[in-house]
Amino acid sequence: MITRRAIRAAAFAAFGLSLMCAPALADSKARTEQVVLAGGCFWGMEAVFERIKGVSNVVAGFAGGGKDTAHYEDVSTGTTGHAESVQITYDPAKVSFDRLLDVYFTVAHDPTELNRQGPDSGSQYRSEIFYTTPAQHVAAEMAIKRLTEAHAFPAPIVTLVAPLRGFFAAEAYHQHFYDKNPDYPYIVVNDRPKVERLREKYPSLVKG
Repeated sequence: MITRRAIRAAAFAAFGLSLMCAPALADSKARTEQVVLAGGCFWGMEAVFERIKGVSNVVAGFAGGGKDTAHYEDVSTGTTGHAESVQITYDPAKVSFDRLLDVYFTVAHDPTELNRQGPDSGSQYRSEIFYTTPAQHVAAEMAIKRLTEAHAFPAPIVTLVAPLRGFFAAEAYHQHFYDKNPDYPYIVVNDRPKVERLREKYPSLVKG
């Protein structure tokens, strides 16, 4: 009989990883994990993920570049290597990483837009998953492969997958911008539809 452990081992071997470095299933119930996701303006990304059950904290910030350029004005030039991102802290016993990826790909942003998202353009708005564990790496690559084979989108997925080298929180006024500025025109046009889509598509995931 093929066991769950054997299936996981085969999946990790496909990416040159050892099951020994994968987080144990039992251990996941006793701790939280973090992942950093980029997909356009971080206001909308933050608003979507902080409404998901099992997510305890979401921080808007920057990833992909160096600490010395992790400032909004610098990142906005598109020359720092940073992407606007959100750092998500979640309990894998309450919400799986695969479920977070479902939301990421189908609600939070459009993974087929290259170096842009909606009205925003530049590499700082790229689609990228910054993983923090080998398990997240495998899950991200497999999710992209599954969606590609299923022709889930009319255009190719351009999402990048890379290890997290550093995350730097954005300025205070960017944190929880959606909730603090619900009537801001950009929020109304670009981000409120994402939150509404989350409630419609994944009602059981939304916090009460």
